[in-house]
Amino acid sequence: MLDNINWRRSSYRKTLILALPLIGSNVLQSIKHLTDTVMMGWYGVTELAAVVLAASLWSVMFIVGASFGMATVPLAAGAEGRRDPMRVRRLIRMGCWLSILYCLIVFPPLWMGETIMLVLGQKENIAMLAGDYLRIAMLALVPALLVMTLKAFFLAIVRPQIILWSTLAGAVLNVFANYALIFGNWGAPELGVVGAAIATVFSHCFSLFLMLLYLAWGRSFQAYNLLSRVLRPHWQSFKDILYLGTPIGVTLVAETTFFGCSAVMMGWIGTVTLAAHGIVLEIAAFMFMIYLGLANAGTTQISLAVGQRNADELAKAGRSVQHLTLGAVAIVICILLLFSQSLIAAFLDPDAEDAAVVLQIGMSLMYLCAIFQLADAMQVVILGLLRGLGDTKGPMVIATFSYSLVGLPCSYIFGFVLEFGGPGVWAGFIVGLGLAALLFTWRFRRRLALLEL
Repeated sequence: MLDNINWRRSSYRKTLILALPLIGSNVLQSIKHLTDTVMMGWYGVTELAAVVLAASLWSVMFIVGASFGMATVPLAAGAEGRRDPMRVRRLIRMGCWLSILYCLIVFPPLWMGETIMLVLGQKENIAMLAGDYLRIAMLALVPALLVMTLKAFFLAIVRPQIILWSTLAGAVLNVFANYALIFGNWGAPELGVVGAAIATVFSHCFSLFLMLLYLAWGRSFQAYNLLSRVLRPHWQSFKDILYLGTPIGVTLVAETTFFGCSAVMMGWIGTVTLAAHGIVLEIAAFMFMIYLGLANAGTTQISLAVGQRNADELAKAGRSVQHLTLGAVAIVICILLLFSQSLIAAFLDPDAEDAAVVLQIGMSLMYLCAIFQLADAMQVVILGLLRGLGDTKGPMVIATFSYSLVGLPCSYIFGFVLEFGGPGVWAGFIVGLGLAALLFTWRFRRRLALLEL
């Protein structure tokens, strides 16, 4: 009994040491988007609705592109577990190559953001503002995705604190830049939506700059020599990341399309409903960063255990991550239910014309947001554990089925056919995420039973 308690404490401690800085960095990353949403809510409801739409499209492009950084995590951690720094260096370099190539591909559709919004049935004034935002914010994709790949390196060598501090610096810069450029404070021009986009570019560039400084001057990183031969290809590493990252990208497309289409559906209902949806979704995304940090920690721990061929450590890591996730979910649900009105009100100017209506709609959505926390948490954490095992194709099929073929149609049926409106769209989230969580859990248990180390 005592031995069982001791291993649990030790396993939880290892997971938390890795997860807490990641949770912190993810939360700070989310704060960048929260800052845009809160300040645009102060600036105007129309501008808020436009940024919600534009940020949804930007986030889809970012998350899909981040699949290469995500694929690099288990590969680099496995190489680190085998004590192969050359393999780590090649993987990080090729991950950066793929991230830049991806940006060149997605820049044209982001440049045409206004046209895309009009095709999707959005109002002309909102589509125009969203296009203004995207034509500038798209430049932030390059540093943001390079940061994701360098993050894979710091995870592989278990140095998550660097990720935390560089993200913190970028988030602080974003707050001050938003305050200056959106409203025209401190002698800066009042740029509104465009100011928020410029602040986003500055903050991501600053985070990347700090990570590169760490790599250039940190003595403990000299053995990896990451900043040398950056233009030299290593095609096997390129193929390995592409092979593992492509299914991750498809999985993320299914998930982000699911949530991105919800913003479009809310726009069909009305500008005020879209604004309320954007606020609640930002709150949900903020809480999701906790689960994502645990998922990233799980991916790293599982990958290191596989690289070291340590079956016992693998099993302990899987259990500890899942137990900690359940505890985090319980805390988040309590926060959402107890402080729902205060959380939504923080995004609004109380003197604004539509503030009371936005608050009322947001409250109805917040209760559904609390309900889907368990499904949302478990699907991303178990998915992270599967990636640690190098399993990405099966989860891709599960995600596509759960999100695109079940969840999205349910959102439309509940919201428009059954005429439940915004709450109906959110009910589809619960169905899609819940099904994905159940199927991912089944697959992870099956893979563990078949795994031989």
